[in-house]
Amino acid sequence: MKTRLFFSLLLCLTVTNFTEAKPRKTNTPDKSIVILHENDVHCQIDGYTSLAGLRDAIQDTAYVAVVSCGDFVQGGTAGAISRGQYIADIMQQVDYDVITLGNHEFDYPVSHTEKLLKQIGAPVTCANFFKVGKRKPVYAPFIIKKFGKTKLAFIGVVTPTALYTEASAFMQGDKQVYELRPEQLYGLVQKAADKARKKGADYVVVISHLGEDDNSTHIQSHELIANTRGIDILLDGHTHNVVPGDSVRNADGKKIVVTQTGTKFLNIGKVLIGKDGRITNTLIPDKEAQKYKSERVSATTDSVKQLLRELTQRVVCHSDVALRILDENGRQQVRKAETNLGDLVCDAYRIISGADIALANGGGIRTQKFAGDLTYGDIADILPYDNNVWVVEAKGATIQQLLEECTANLPLEDGYFPQVSGLRYTARVAGHTVTDVEVLNRQTGQYEPLDMDRTYTIATIDYCVTGGGFYYVLKDCHVVERTDRLYRDVFVEFLEKNLGGHISNDYLEPQGRIRVIH
Repeated sequence: MKTRLFFSLLLCLTVTNFTEAKPRKTNTPDKSIVILHENDVHCQIDGYTSLAGLRDAIQDTAYVAVVSCGDFVQGGTAGAISRGQYIADIMQQVDYDVITLGNHEFDYPVSHTEKLLKQIGAPVTCANFFKVGKRKPVYAPFIIKKFGKTKLAFIGVVTPTALYTEASAFMQGDKQVYELRPEQLYGLVQKAADKARKKGADYVVVISHLGEDDNSTHIQSHELIANTRGIDILLDGHTHNVVPGDSVRNADGKKIVVTQTGTKFLNIGKVLIGKDGRITNTLIPDKEAQKYKSERVSATTDSVKQLLRELTQRVVCHSDVALRILDENGRQQVRKAETNLGDLVCDAYRIISGADIALANGGGIRTQKFAGDLTYGDIADILPYDNNVWVVEAKGATIQQLLEECTANLPLEDGYFPQVSGLRYTARVAGHTVTDVEVLNRQTGQYEPLDMDRTYTIATIDYCVTGGGFYYVLKDCHVVERTDRLYRDVFVEFLEKNLGGHISNDYLEPQGRIRVIH
């Protein structure tokens, strides 16, 4: 009871980012409504018990809804090893009110993700996910939940960049069977908001997996607000930004708050709809959220962690150096510049396969590690997806094209930014050009200029050949070898056999393979 009394005080004292009072609502709550939200958890399982514990602590004094803005089944060991099953088991125990899809829910075939979603058991909303040619979306464009006499509508939306970054999920063979309709996205959300209002919704909440950063489709959360009306607040995801509350004017000029929690339960978001109808929001940092615990959810997470320990505790190697993908500000350096972990992963692909060069998309390298022992679980955190290492043949001109297309978004982050081995290049931000491309001669140990007419062998992951990676540049290349070996297992072999279980100071810093000139 002390915990509940404390949280009742917290509701009154720790609120920020007031939106405008709602002039058109008729059903103000008979008691406060709290929406707890998360995004981009990426298999950080410990946070779920805090999320459920917070809900339990509030529910005696306020109505509570728990929602997810997507990217939950992939991105960490628990998801990688179980193909998302462990995460579905945990989320089922949390008892979500509504969830939407992130792009990484499309890392698996749609049929597999549908199975996981059914096991989670929460209503799913996604206004822009369709079967090709169908009028109705695969999932409901909005979900209405009733709290007392007050109705909240939740509209889900996923970034249309998933059409390219997770392209294989939208295809059956050479035929596209699913689509995200980027050109209609703002209109689809507006249509959902209007229909929800007609069905009596007093508040409209968008649970978004769009993010605030620009991208190849130029569709993001701020522009969604600017092009719509009738939305009260947007809970965001996808870009892993910590956004306590951006104030964005909608199509009527009214200020609407956009908020995002970061990633991996760095924060839990809390939206409060007061009895006076005002909406406020704040972020609860992980350290504070850890004070709360659900025994039911903890029982499941403890079981999952025990299974993971049994599967992942084997020590693969010792590293003398920190293996990095982030810069000093916590941004994804691996998506815009060379990193030492990118070098290491690419060396594994190239040396184990015997290819001339190796390429790794920066977005496929997910976690950095401190110096010390690395277990199989650590490796699965670094390379968590179900990707296999393939070898393809490509002309030098194709390699040049790939480097240019995959660095064209600099200085912005891009999940297709190419980490390399057996290759070096200079990316020039002004003009978006790539120069000084050289390939390592394995006989002489010297770098030589890229020959546009020569055929080179490239080691990379199957996703970058057939799944949309590297903007499809390699999709028509001849496949020399289709292995069924997971990319993390190739990495493990390299660490154990080629490096003798020891990562030395040779990898202390990036090795000068990529130069970015601003």
